[in-house]
Amino acid sequence: MMDVFVNTDAATMSPVALFLQADWVVKAVMLGLLAASIWTWAIIVGFLVRARKVRRDIDRFETEFEQAEDIDAFHRLQGSRDTAIARVFSSGVREWRRSTASKQIDREGTRERLATAMASSVADESETLADRLNILATVGSVAPFVGLFGTVWGIMRSFTAIASEQNTSLAVVAPGIAEALFATAIGLFAAIPAVIAYNRFSHRVNRIEARLNRFADAFHATLSRQLEGV
Repeated sequence: MMDVFVNTDAATMSPVALFLQADWVVKAVMLGLLAASIWTWAIIVGFLVRARKVRRDIDRFETEFEQAEDIDAFHRLQGSRDTAIARVFSSGVREWRRSTASKQIDREGTRERLATAMASSVADESETLADRLNILATVGSVAPFVGLFGTVWGIMRSFTAIASEQNTSLAVVAPGIAEALFATAIGLFAAIPAVIAYNRFSHRVNRIEARLNRFADAFHATLSRQLEGV
């Protein structure tokens, strides 16, 4: 009985010890899951920074746009900004200039082209913001199964140890089972933040896209009113 406690003490059951004594297959699973977890957190932090910046840019741009009296002058000052809402605005201005350059203006066609141009720009900005969120979805769905593979392999190793040692004591089976459970824990550690982040960030992308669409609709209405006087 004393041998059991010596071989399964806290030192040998620590995460580092479990990794070092693990089979090379389980080690590969653990390293892969740790890399996925680090990648997941890098995407999470990067998205939070980008989304916060986009919201601030939209707030500032909308405030300045409401105060602007001349669209052309405003475009010269703000149209070249490297922001999502500025690019949506510029796409509308460019289409407006192309559609109203000729003497014969097709008002309904101009309205449709304006709506299409800005809707396409909004879609591009949403896709850019949502870039790499699919990685979170992939990690969230695959990581538990990768961890489960490590679990199955570790348990198989425990049974192999029982067969070779002809012994079912805790000292024989504990290392393999502990490695298996540790692989499962790492899989969940990678998957849970990825799933939560994907759901929350998808919602944020939808909200930002809705704000860009509302701005595009308001700008479209402004240009439509000007079109009546052309």
